[in-house]
Amino acid sequence: MRSILLLRLFMVVSAALSFAVEADPVSDYFSALKTFEAKFTQRVVDANGELIQESGGEVWISKPGRFRWNYTTPYHQIIVADGERLWNYDADLEQASVSPIDETLTSTPAMLLSGLRPLSEIMNTTAIGLAEDVAWFRLQPKGQDAAVETVRIGLHKGQLKVIEVRDNFGNQTRIRFSDIRLNQPLDEALFRLEFPPGTDVIGDIP
Repeated sequence: MRSILLLRLFMVVSAALSFAVEADPVSDYFSALKTFEAKFTQRVVDANGELIQESGGEVWISKPGRFRWNYTTPYHQIIVADGERLWNYDADLEQASVSPIDETLTSTPAMLLSGLRPLSEIMNTTAIGLAEDVAWFRLQPKGQDAAVETVRIGLHKGQLKVIEVRDNFGNQTRIRFSDIRLNQPLDEALFRLEFPPGTDVIGDIP
């Protein structure tokens, strides 16, 4: 269950950080973004508002198509995209999975990661307004088969503050970012995974 939630979230947030919308502050921010590094906290609630999970860690993103999400609480889990493959490693379960990105990215928001289609073809973007000094924007998937119902992006003084994702089951995931560093060189090793001996790997390792 937790792996599915993390993968969905990883795909959507990475997509938001990889592409831009047209003619608004979100477009200006993401158009100038080449790499992204931050700490994050994540909170997931169900359709009834009941807490499912709280977690946190660090994220690194390098456009196009390379990402690393290190979850350190409450479980140790790593999700990495190297431009060709998506890796998911759960240290507590001593298990990893790997699959080609083109096979993994089946839902509309996830398709953004492949770079095959621009955001404007997949999402409708609307400015919502200002709340508690955060400017909010709604990204609505155009495809009816999308796993995600809606995405909201919050900018504080022109900088990314929070991303919210609501899926088709009514679950809502909110990620808050802190200690953000933009457009700094990132170590290429971040986007490669080496597993400890004895790790159960599902999928074909190239």
